[in-house]
Amino acid sequence: MNVTAMPSNAACPILISSWNGLPATGLAVKLVGEGVPMLEAMVAGTALVEDDPEEFSVGFGGLPNEDCVVELDAAVMDGPRHRVGAVAGLRGFRHASRVALEVMRRTDHSLLVGAGADKFARLVGFPEEDLLTPRSREAWLGWKAQLSERDAWIDPRDQATNFGTALWAGRAESPETQGMPRAPTTFGTIHTSGLDAQGDLYSVTSTSGLSYKLAGRVGDTPIAGAGLYTDNLVGSAGATGRGEAVLQNCGGFAAVQLMASGKTPEEACLAVLKNIADRTREKRLLDGNGRPNFNVTMYALRKDGLTGSASIHEGYQHAVQVGGRGELRSSAFLFSKGGPSRPS
Repeated sequence: MNVTAMPSNAACPILISSWNGLPATGLAVKLVGEGVPMLEAMVAGTALVEDDPEEFSVGFGGLPNEDCVVELDAAVMDGPRHRVGAVAGLRGFRHASRVALEVMRRTDHSLLVGAGADKFARLVGFPEEDLLTPRSREAWLGWKAQLSERDAWIDPRDQATNFGTALWAGRAESPETQGMPRAPTTFGTIHTSGLDAQGDLYSVTSTSGLSYKLAGRVGDTPIAGAGLYTDNLVGSAGATGRGEAVLQNCGGFAAVQLMASGKTPEEACLAVLKNIADRTREKRLLDGNGRPNFNVTMYALRKDGLTGSASIHEGYQHAVQVGGRGELRSSAFLFSKGGPSRPS
């Protein structure tokens, strides 16, 4: 079905984003008020997070791959034109979402990867730089030191000095990776879906991907239908968390299709997550209760302005921006901390 009921213009723009997205949504609304097109404003907001050296899961300062190189993925989707622009494995350019937007604007392609994405970014004028920060480099060194007791790497925290301890006492974890203090690991990302006053829908997702990943690993973020999907007649959705799980279950597309069938955004998110949980069968990915030992958070925005979010596990948040007001809200969840499934 098509969702045609529209919110009032006074309520727009309406945006839903990941837990780290309030700076992005706030700037997007401000820019839209100044006449900037919605998708461009959303990308500008995302660039704020990509600029943040304290954000380990996105852009400048994102945690690197196993070779200590930061590789970025990003995608944008334009609902009115049903167009996608994306980059994967981008190296040396912090604003991956801006590069993805230029892929959509300047080419007939949807996805550029690796050296081709780097070359494109360079050709269209993006500044090239080292994306490692002292904190992200120290995080990589901590991870490297834990790999083996048989190699020459030594974890400085095992020495009788205070070397390297400042990182671990600081902002080292995203909500997606609580409980991993020794070598911060992130599955985090920023996703934003937005609805403008004309009733058009857009989405943006950007990430540095799974920390310490194999070089060239690509998750769900730059894949239309996985890390994001927008149908201008129905709604928009995206995901953060374990990218492999979202990619293997077509998370973004599935959420939008479920909204088209009549589910609310929250119901659609929960249904996608149940599908992921039901199809997680490898023992290494399950806890002692047979539940996924990782998290995924889904975000959805319907064309009538209704928003919803859900996580596999309890305790996660998402950002909602309605006009000039932005706030963090608790996400629904499949599994409570106590163990049983959340009642439907």
